[in-house]
Formats: sequence, structure tokens, C-alpha cells
Amino acid sequence: MVWNMLKTPFFLGQCEEIVVFRLVSAACSQHCAKHTLPDLPYDYNALEPVISAEIMQLHHQKHHATYVNNLNIAEEKLAEAQAKSDITSIIALQPALRFNGGGHINHSIFWQNLSPNGGGEPDGDLMHLIKSDFGSFENFKTQMSNMAVAVQGSGWAWLGFNTTTNSLQLSSCANQDPLRATTGLVPLFGIDVWEHAYYLQYKNVRPDYVKAMWNVVNWTDVSERLVEAQQNVGV
Repeated sequence: MVWNMLKTPFFLGQCEEIVVFRLVSAACSQHCAKHTLPDLPYDYNALEPVISAEIMQLHHQKHHATYVNNLNIAEEKLAEAQAKSDITSIIALQPALRFNGGGHINHSIFWQNLSPNGGGEPDGDLMHLIKSDFGSFENFKTQMSNMAVAVQGSGWAWLGFNTTTNSLQLSSCANQDPLRATTGLVPLFGIDVWEHAYYLQYKNVRPDYVKAMWNVVNWTDVSERLVEAQQNVGV
């Protein structure tokens, strides 16, 4: 997808921003397909009692769908602005691309990160790296939980892979900022701590929601993302 071209950090100088958006809009005007809402790999009620069917349906059909729709609109406007060489409009569209593109990227990973058969502990290379980089699985779990709970306002807590150091690293992102585009880390597992992800069920008690999320983590998916990230080191 065209969004893959936005792996350059968003905090760029003005000249670099113009170059990035010209590349994206030029590609989009030529062969950019519409982004679509991905299907969930399970039923809306499959993650109960950890996440209710009502939350999952609203989160997927309303919130994620809105990010997808607004991303398509922003890309259309970007292509129009590029065709007119309207640099001011190109730059002005950056927040919409960042927010809605990030929302689409983040949620597409999030759904796959969860499973009705999830929970427990990972194994293989993922567990080996967790123990190497965090000391133990429990240390990792505690650190990531604390990070998720501590996010101010809305945002995400992520387990990412650092392709430079070949190690696992935790990071939080505000709002819908996508992990790789803003930090360079490859996203492996994310906890969505926007209130729409849990408020109907957990009210304002975010720690309870974060604690419960460990019961539905799809470690198979997280491990597969790690393998892919390791294979692309240096690419």
C-alpha cells in the first residue's frame, strides 16, 4: 500500500516533508487502491469476557472504519493537491494522513494481536528475546502494563523490534501515531488504551483492562511478526 512509503519519521524539515508527500501523492494518483476495513479473524463475541461483543463491534465497525474512510479522503485530496502543485495543501494534509493512516495501521495489527485462544506465555525465539532484553517474562509484562496504564490521554503501548540493535524495545505512542513511522521500531504487539477500546466495560479503570488483555494475546501472531522483522534486518 502507498502508506508503506511513509516509514520516514514525520518529524521532518519542510523540504523533506514536501519530497515525501510528492512521492506519496504521485504514487497515489497512478495506482493507489482504496484502503478497506479488514475483517476480524474471529466473531465479535469471541474475546468475551475480556472484551465484550459490543465494544468489539463498535471499535471495529465505527472507529476503525472511520479511520479508513478518512484516510481515503485525505489521500484523494493529496492527489488533487499534488496535481495542482499546491504545496501548502500538501503540507496541511499531513495531520490527517498521520492520524487516520496511523489509526488504520494500528488497528489492523491490533485485531491480529488478539485471539480467543490467546494468553499464557510465548515460546521459541520470542521468549528467548524477552528474557534476554527484559530479564524475565514477568518483568516484560509488568513494564509494558505500567507503560500502557501511564499513557496520558489516548494512545498505545507497544512491544517493538529494533532492527539496529536486533532487540525488543517498549515504546508508547500518543493518539494514533504509528510506531514505525515515529520511532523506527517494527510493531509486534500493541495495547490500545483509547477509552473507546474499553470504557463501556471497564469504565475508567484502565489497569483492569490492561491486566485482562494478557489473557487474549495472540503470541503466535506476535512471533510471526518478529520472524518477519528479523528477516528484513538490513533490507
